[in-house]
Amino acid sequence: MSNLFILIAEDDADDRFLLQTAFAECGFQDDLHFVGNGVELFDFLDKSSNGKTERKTPAFILLDLNMPKKDGREALKELKENPRFKKIPVVVFTTTKNENEIKRCYELGANTYVVKPPSFDDLVSVIKQIRTYWVTVASTP
Repeated sequence: MSNLFILIAEDDADDRFLLQTAFAECGFQDDLHFVGNGVELFDFLDKSSNGKTERKTPAFILLDLNMPKKDGREALKELKENPRFKKIPVVVFTTTKNENEIKRCYELGANTYVVKPPSFDDLVSVIKQIRTYWVTVASTP
C-alpha cells in the first residue's frame, strides 16, 4: 500500500500511541504527523503550504475536538474558511457523542464525524475504514 501523509490533531499521548499502533496494525506505513492543538495544526499547515517543509497536503486530517489552546471546533471553522486548506478532508475523531455537537461540526464543514471506539480492535477497524474511504473510495480535489 502506498504511503500517505496524514495529519492528526490529538493532544492525548495515549490516544496518539493507539492511533499510531492502529495504523501500523492495518499494515499502513503512512507518514503520520501529530499536533497537540489547533495552534500547532495551523503552524504546521502554514509551514507546509509555504514550502518551508517538504511535506505535501495531507490526504486527510483526523481532528480531536477537545484540545487546549485552540480546540477542534475553532480549528475546523478556520480550516474550512481558509481558501488554502478548505479542500482538505477533515474527519472529526472524538469521544463526544452529543447530537448537537455532531450537527455543529457538520455545519462548520466537517467531512465526517466519528466517535472514538471503546476498544483497540474497534479502533483498528475504524482506522482501516476511514483511511480506505478517504483514499480509495472518495474523490477529493
